[in-house]
Amino acid sequence: MIIRFAGFGGQGIVLSSYIMGKAAVIGGKKAVQNQSYGSESRGGECRGDVIISDDEIYELEPVNNDVLVALTQPAYEKFVPLLKPGGTLILESDLVQTDSKLNPPDIKVHGIGATDIAYKKFGRKIIANMVVLGFLNAHLNLVKVEALEQAITESVPKGTDEVNLGAMREGMELARQELNQ
Repeated sequence: MIIRFAGFGGQGIVLSSYIMGKAAVIGGKKAVQNQSYGSESRGGECRGDVIISDDEIYELEPVNNDVLVALTQPAYEKFVPLLKPGGTLILESDLVQTDSKLNPPDIKVHGIGATDIAYKKFGRKIIANMVVLGFLNAHLNLVKVEALEQAITESVPKGTDEVNLGAMREGMELARQELNQ
């Protein structure tokens, strides 16, 4: 499973890919994570890729992705053409508008207002990435919830683990509601 998280610096893109890879390893899978970002620490384009597999991983720079998490319009426009046909697109619905001409065939599109949810439920827009992680994992069953919780707790700043876990659980609940419709 090849997942690309893409957006702007400051949205937790790299942290999201790191946490997902760490959770996979905690859960007994193989994972490789890499990232790319501009010289700006916030506001510049960035991406984080994670490959999760039960087998050894030899491809370190994926070309096409099974999943794209796009949190900005430029990230969507740049990376959606690299999404495999039949892949999954998760986007920040308040910031990204899809264009059917850009989308590969037969992709599954899930728009969530992660930033809005993070702010309204927790008072922190900065944890929108955790809402997305919970949503992504609940939809695709990538790792065990306990592994994801452990990876989050070990990766976020001390004292923020509960709010980050709460945001992740909110994303999971949102996915469950969508799946039950």
